[in-house]
Amino acid sequence: MPENLPPWVHRDRKPEDDRTYFENLTRVVFQAGMSWRIIANKWPNFPPAFSGFDVDRVAAYGVEEIKRLNGDASIIRNRQKILATLHNAREFQRIRRDHGSFKAWLESLDKSNNYDRVVKTLRSLMKRVGAGTAHIFLWSVGEPIAYDPSVYTRRPKEIV
Repeated sequence: MPENLPPWVHRDRKPEDDRTYFENLTRVVFQAGMSWRIIANKWPNFPPAFSGFDVDRVAAYGVEEIKRLNGDASIIRNRQKILATLHNAREFQRIRRDHGSFKAWLESLDKSNNYDRVVKTLRSLMKRVGAGTAHIFLWSVGEPIAYDPSVYTRRPKEIV
């Protein structure tokens, strides 16, 4: 485990708001299959592009915003990941309606067996979230999930 973790990794604390959970989820969705360095270099452009990760604003995005994001060379222009981000924002809204917040929902889930049920639930609710992405997301938001070699084919060489 690297000693100097980037500020988006909440290892010693959990995020306090849905915006931060949503930003971390979006980051790991866009990270999947990409170089950590590319994401680190482009990430400063993501908050302005996605309305500061305001869940309600992103959930309300329509055709014009999708066109804008697909044409924005300062971010990763992957249409499927952009559409997944909109879907995930709407899922965050539903979770918030049912549980008060994403954090409250996450805390209510069965975390036995190294978060097996949580990972399966995240995979079923969120778009573009596989087992590896779910594990990295949970780790990044301060959940004490253990490295699972059956999920990863290789460890990242560095975290930027």
